[in-house]
Amino acid sequence: MNSMILHGDICYSADQNTLITRLDSYLVCVDGICKGIYDKIPEEHAQLPLHDHGKKLIIPGLIDLHTHAPQYAFRGLGMDRELLEWLSTYAFPEEAKYSDLAYADRAYTIFTEGMKRSATTRVVVFGTMHREATKLLMDKLDRTGIVSYVGKVNMDRNAPNTLREASAEASIKDTERFIKETSNKYRNTQPIITPRFIPSCTDELMEGLGRLAAQYRIPVQSHLSENPGEIAWVRELCPWAENYGAAYERFGLFGKPQKTVMAHCVYSDDREIAMMKENGVFIAHCPASNMNVASGIAPIRRYLSEGLRVGLGSDLAGGQTESLFTAMVEALQVSRLYWRLVDSTATPLNVAEVFYMTTKGGGEFFGKVGSFEDGYECDAVVIDDSLLPTPRPLTVQERLERAIYLGGDVKALSAKYCRGKQIELSA
Repeated sequence: MNSMILHGDICYSADQNTLITRLDSYLVCVDGICKGIYDKIPEEHAQLPLHDHGKKLIIPGLIDLHTHAPQYAFRGLGMDRELLEWLSTYAFPEEAKYSDLAYADRAYTIFTEGMKRSATTRVVVFGTMHREATKLLMDKLDRTGIVSYVGKVNMDRNAPNTLREASAEASIKDTERFIKETSNKYRNTQPIITPRFIPSCTDELMEGLGRLAAQYRIPVQSHLSENPGEIAWVRELCPWAENYGAAYERFGLFGKPQKTVMAHCVYSDDREIAMMKENGVFIAHCPASNMNVASGIAPIRRYLSEGLRVGLGSDLAGGQTESLFTAMVEALQVSRLYWRLVDSTATPLNVAEVFYMTTKGGGEFFGKVGSFEDGYECDAVVIDDSLLPTPRPLTVQERLERAIYLGGDVKALSAKYCRGKQIELSA
């Protein structure tokens, strides 16, 4: 079951500074788990089916730690507002439409087909406050073969009437029902606790979500320190909190013991950074969104240097595309701007580092994921970079770099596997 051998030119991260490359090699997968890379097929695995990809690049599947499925419908629109105005003008009116299951069905079909055809094999997703529509999203994502966490969003204040839940009690009850209905239903998707952000959730609601996270051992996702106006708002709403992160921590929604991923972290202060490291909070770096809605540039070099857990997020529709190749390029570019314009001591990121963030770094949120090392779950994508021609001889690492910059996930994606099972890329 889900056992095979992949042949090609293999590349993966050993750590954030080290890329391992193997020309003309064989990756053995047994029951969805990587069992080694070899120059020749080992005799004990000779009976396994061979997927021969010739001279194509084989890399780990990419990990998207933060995106909004209902916003996929208006990606590429509305990039003329800052965050809070953008939410009220574009995001909230769109998300209100998901009370209509027929609309949700059409929209989520488009989203899940887009994800299936991308290089993403694992994704952490915001739905909407609508329980039935979010379950529909989980149905569709599960069928793609991609592994996901999906959250029913919680909002009981500072939201339009069409998206504000009746009360904290009602929101908590609906979330618990969502957890019970979905926790053991799917092969590939699981629920995740999802307060939209502090401004949209009362203390009573946050306390209840913290209880649910602890009771059901459910991971948590939300937003943190994305925009100056948002941070000032949190300070007004939670004057008792040392910082934005402390507002989550008070309610048991900031790591330990539950896995937690926080998107953005553009303006985290020294204490908040220390809290994230201490609690093992994952940071979802979303460079496109931070540019598009004018939030700023996150200090990713500092986070990596201080040993924080950092991955990438597409953050649709603040980000304009689900392509994590594009997100890697944007992460490289904004790190150079940060170095040039903000902090000349913050060395720009390099390709090895952003590739690590998008594979093994972000993959840790899902377990042993994002590498081809022995014992890791076998997620892989195959890139036919002959479709990106050049007269120059290139190393495997150079081929990977070109594929990232030239959109190889769109122009040259050839095959995709998750947990050792091939995902059909055609609609």
